[in-house]
Amino acid sequence: MPIRVTLDRMLLERRMSLTELCDRVGITMANLSILKTGKAKAVRFSTLEALCKELNCQPADLLVFEDGDDEEDGGET
Repeated sequence: MPIRVTLDRMLLERRMSLTELCDRVGITMANLSILKTGKAKAVRFSTLEALCKELNCQPADLLVFEDGDDEEDGGET
């Protein structure tokens, strides 16, 4: 997937655990883990807003676009 979530890097920089972020944002550990591992297919703006607020960052600090072939569809558009 060409969009990569860099939540693990942000947590490390903020010296915050995934559990602590779950408690602060009100997201389940399972859902936040799916997002962190890059398995999420979508993210709600309200979730992104809550993450940015707690981590004191911008959406671009959490999401990175990597240009290249999408492995799932063989690169076809």
